[in-house]
Amino acid sequence: MKYSQLFGRTRKSQKQYESKNQTLLQQAGFVDQVSAGVYAFLPLGLRVLNKISNIVREEMNAIGGQEVLLSALVPQELWEKTNRWNLDVAFKTELNNGGKFALGWSHEEVISTIAQQYIQSYKDLPFAPYQIQTKFRNEARAKSGIMRGREFLMKDMYSFHVDQTDLDAFYERAKDAYFRVFSRVGLGDRTFVTFASGGVFAKFSHEFQTLSDAGEDTIYLQRDKNIAINKEVLTDEVLAELGVRRDELEEVKAIEVGNIFKLGSRFSEGLDVKFLDEKGAQQFPVMGCYGIGPSRVMGTVVECLSDEKGMVWPKEIAPYAVHLIDIGEGARGQAEFVYESLKKRGVEVLWDDRDLRAGEKFADADLIGIPLRVVVSERNGKMLEVKERSEGEVRVIELEALSAFV
Repeated sequence: MKYSQLFGRTRKSQKQYESKNQTLLQQAGFVDQVSAGVYAFLPLGLRVLNKISNIVREEMNAIGGQEVLLSALVPQELWEKTNRWNLDVAFKTELNNGGKFALGWSHEEVISTIAQQYIQSYKDLPFAPYQIQTKFRNEARAKSGIMRGREFLMKDMYSFHVDQTDLDAFYERAKDAYFRVFSRVGLGDRTFVTFASGGVFAKFSHEFQTLSDAGEDTIYLQRDKNIAINKEVLTDEVLAELGVRRDELEEVKAIEVGNIFKLGSRFSEGLDVKFLDEKGAQQFPVMGCYGIGPSRVMGTVVECLSDEKGMVWPKEIAPYAVHLIDIGEGARGQAEFVYESLKKRGVEVLWDDRDLRAGEKFADADLIGIPLRVVVSERNGKMLEVKERSEGEVRVIELEALSAFV
């Protein structure tokens, strides 16, 4: 992509928003705020968001997940079967013919109703459909940039099992898959599975919390035992169960980037989903729920990995692999050769082909945060300057060595 043709570029305005991720993402032309908690993703931002979603998709598929796409409009009667129609979280609408719907903020009711049509016996279980879909929540505190929105992208998976033992086994596989996701997006070394409230479903749920001063949650760590506990469940009983003393704990701020729950049979019972077991008796399947927000993960990466110059994208989710810059009119032809050569080799390249001073181009490259900067200049002839965004060292290499270096 030539930067001169890109829709959505860096902005000269240095407006500082409440959150770092909103400030940097808007300045760099990745997102645009439509209203509080509602964002449009521009080409650079959408490339990052899609790459995060694809990582999530790959890891869910690897444990047997099957992708679906469920309706965003959910009729009132489904919510009423599980006593969730009157929750304040929902955006609601009424059709001209009087039908009432809520925009989907969660999809247990929808997927369970569909599953009811395809489950006859224990031989039809287990299965784990998931979707990556826009969710709508009437968030009272729409702040923190794209990390807390009223409209946001969510991967929600729902697993159905013959019994608790089967659910427990799949739950652990899902937990491992989540760790792989966070490792691949660059957050693995600072993300902890955290004991949290299970609400009406179970004693505990598990949150995936990424350490950050920008976090709204308080968790307590025992690093040697790799145990993290949400403040909301920090009781003497829980500490005793986990084998941890209060004086061992470190209080930290964290961002919740994912969560998983054991739902039991609440939704299958509420929606009358049944199967015949091996003895021919009717049973309710037990369920699990697994959520992760790609847009929230994107904002968290910015909060955790950016520096004073701008964003620093990990290679697997960067919008492009190479940020190509030409300096001086005499370098334009060589820059175009480098651009076309890398593209032919399948390398994603953003070429800043604008007629600007070198300093302006370098500042924009640092703000955008693509992993590798390649500079073609009249001064260096056929030699190229290469610099990794996460490092300060500038190296000079031959043009022929660039593809191997990338």
